[in-house]
Amino acid sequence: MPNVSPDGLPGCAVVTRLLGSSPAGTATRMRSWLLVEQPGPWPVDAVERTLAPVLPPERLEPLRAAGLRPLLIRRPGKHRRDPSAPRAVYVGSGVPGNRWLERLEVADLAELASLDLAAVAAGLPGHGERVDGPLFLVCTHGTKDVCCAVLGRPLAGVLGENHPGRAWEVSHVGGDRWAGNLLVVPDGFMHGQLDPNEASLIAKSAVGGHVLPEHLRGRTTAPSPWSQFAEIVVRKEFGLRGLDAALAVEERPLEAPDGESWAVTVRTAGHAYEVTVHRNDVRPSGGSRCSSSIKPPAFTTKAIKILAGV
Repeated sequence: MPNVSPDGLPGCAVVTRLLGSSPAGTATRMRSWLLVEQPGPWPVDAVERTLAPVLPPERLEPLRAAGLRPLLIRRPGKHRRDPSAPRAVYVGSGVPGNRWLERLEVADLAELASLDLAAVAAGLPGHGERVDGPLFLVCTHGTKDVCCAVLGRPLAGVLGENHPGRAWEVSHVGGDRWAGNLLVVPDGFMHGQLDPNEASLIAKSAVGGHVLPEHLRGRTTAPSPWSQFAEIVVRKEFGLRGLDAALAVEERPLEAPDGESWAVTVRTAGHAYEVTVHRNDVRPSGGSRCSSSIKPPAFTTKAIKILAGV
């Protein structure tokens, strides 16, 4: 069994697989991004330690609340740092109908202070050179959780070979138990529980402008886990692959004696569907080297109903 500690406990990602848990409905919410190249090793608080001198918390936290996610990136492989080399910086938006990605270079991190990050958070472009096509960000932040490093680095290596210039290692994106994790920007889709072959298929599909629903954690701009899960259900049910082929437009809670249930309206090119999503109170759990108890969400589909043709 991979990723087993000296005391015999497997990592959280292994336990999650053993529990038979699906990553659907677990994507971290993000509407826009600030990606800053930071070669070399990353401590646990790498993002805060790197950005605080130029983007202090009192400036960054309101932007986070608006949906901007700051992340560090580095090239796959050995992490050498040349202090004299410029750093790549990407900004972008993942909102359906307003996806974009731009690149700039900075000689010093102090230049980040002049970026109009409020505009980035609001989805407004015009900060650098336009980038066509997606970037593939694989979480390898091992000081956050060793599962990300062990399961993420092989993915980053393969994607770096297959898509040079598009693949990056990325700092913590949330959901260590779903490693290996892959975030595609500016598409805004997060995938989990990947091996290198699965990551390769997802990347190939993304270059063609499509989304594979298998191993999909969800659309990061969806309003909630319920909507993420419902979109994936509709994608799988009807074989939809387009970026905006299934979009949740409304959600409402339902009464459920044995957990939580929500009705989510998902719009496609031809119809609107109501998906009833349920989460049980009683869910399987297990211990791991990363956490005393792993208890992943257990979403299930209760019903799919056509509401109307559109």
